[in-house]
Amino acid sequence: MKTLRIFYTLAVLFIFGSTTAQNKSEKAHTSIETLLNSKNFEFIANTAIPLSGPTKNLVGSNYSITFTPEMVTSNLPFYGRAYSGMVMGRDKGMRFKGKPENFNIEKSKEYQVNTSVTSENDTYEILMSVSDSGYATLIISTNDRGTITYQGEVVQIQM
Repeated sequence: MKTLRIFYTLAVLFIFGSTTAQNKSEKAHTSIETLLNSKNFEFIANTAIPLSGPTKNLVGSNYSITFTPEMVTSNLPFYGRAYSGMVMGRDKGMRFKGKPENFNIEKSKEYQVNTSVTSENDTYEILMSVSDSGYATLIISTNDRGTITYQGEVVQIQM
């Protein structure tokens, strides 16, 4: 009788625990979807992965790229190969600002954010994959530099 009571107690706890986990997952999914569809969000970079060279840890360095319908502002470092127009010691990283063109957000297995930004010096093609939990992979390609990948998370813009 005592084992039966313990079994029922564990079964009830298991059922309620799994229901709570599903609700948290659904809330996270809904909040990321709402955030991305607003087109007002920030990508905080945790890791830089250049095409050549080692991976760089960026945690705590405040590197980010901010997306709004009117402006994309990037404050990211660049590690990799520059093809032209770069003078030693004068590299500003992946720092640019401009109006996003063809700003699209699609949902397949993950969210896909695509846009391009033309600044005074170059055109930047931006592709970002965002999971339901908010973790993201950002790829930036440009004419004058090698493609670079960043890993991090998508958050609400901090005012």
